[in-house]
Formats: sequence, structure tokens, C-alpha cells
Amino acid sequence: MAQLFQIHPDNPQARLIRNAVDIIRQGGLVIYPTDSSYALGCHIGDKGAMERIRRIRKLDDKHNFTLVCRDLSEISTYAKVGNQQYRLLKTLTPGPYTFIHKATKQVPKRLQHPKRKTIGIRVPDNPITQALLDELGEPLMSSTLIMPGDDMPMTDPYEMRDILGHSVDLIIDGGYCGFEATTVVGMEEDTPVLFRVGKGDVSLFEE
Repeated sequence: MAQLFQIHPDNPQARLIRNAVDIIRQGGLVIYPTDSSYALGCHIGDKGAMERIRRIRKLDDKHNFTLVCRDLSEISTYAKVGNQQYRLLKTLTPGPYTFIHKATKQVPKRLQHPKRKTIGIRVPDNPITQALLDELGEPLMSSTLIMPGDDMPMTDPYEMRDILGHSVDLIIDGGYCGFEATTVVGMEEDTPVLFRVGKGDVSLFEE
């Protein structure tokens, strides 16, 4: 049965963060809060944990996984970022946005879109997520916690434990964090393309 950690949403307990990261490093699959909804996360190099996410969500091989990063410097390791794109990222991160970039060679092929060679990148504005990433020292491979057949992400950690307690290793209860999708922005070319309007402010993309 999955462990359940109650972590303070504004002042995450360092001991629990360290324990959570130990679970991730050992190949564990965790449910954690972001600034838009709860998500499934695992170590970037862990193929087995990624396959568990696919099974839970019933995803095909076309699904775009997202790398959840600490900051802009980490983004540039995994995504090709030009000067104009950098300025936009600086304005919008951290925040509830997913940016679709051309992937660098640092990104495992299985995480990239099979045809376009792109990767989704996120820098959530959430203290628990930031604490996990700081302790881990690298991105989390992530996917929103939406169950097959549902339109909205799950919001109740105790319901998550009832349904997914034998499918994940840890559930982090960080309180209510919303259930709205991120705004998705295509950054493959110089001009950004708004793919999906979600929680983030889109006024920068309006003519």
C-alpha cells in the first residue's frame, strides 16, 4: 500500500521531502501537488515507473510526458531555447504553463514526441514541487493525474489512496491545489503558438 505524507503546502517539512525524494530515486512513483492539479511523477531515467504511469492512465505511445524543472537553467539542458523564447520563459515561470520545445540530446528518446522530437517543460509555482526538485537535483518526469474516462484531475489524496494505493508508492497530501489544466504554449519556432488555454494568463499571446 502506498505511503501517504501530509506535507505543509507553504512550508514543506524537510524530512518528509528527503524521504519522498529517496522513494523517487529508488524507482518509486509518486503523486504530488503542482500549481494547477495533482500529478504523477517519477525519476527521469526510470523506464519502469514511466510504464506504470502509462498503465494507470491508459496512455498510448504518442502521449507527451512533461519534464518538471526547477528553473530556466535546467530548462535549457533539456529544451532548445532561443533568445526570444528565453525572455518569454523568464516572464512566465514559475507558473501554470506547459511549454512544448524541441528536445536536446539530454532527453531520453522515449520521452520525446515520436515524430516531432519535442518535449513538454514545466516550472510549477508550488512550494512542495520546488522543494522536491531542489532535493532531487534534476527534473521529474510527470503526467497530470487524470484517470481513464475522466475529464478532470483527481483532487482528494484519500480517494487517490483508495483507488491507486497499490499502483503508486507515495501520495503527497499537499492540500487542495486545483484541478485546472495548464496553458500549453508551442515554442518550437520563434513565434509562440497557444495550443491550449488553461490556468495561466494568456494576455501576452493576444494581438
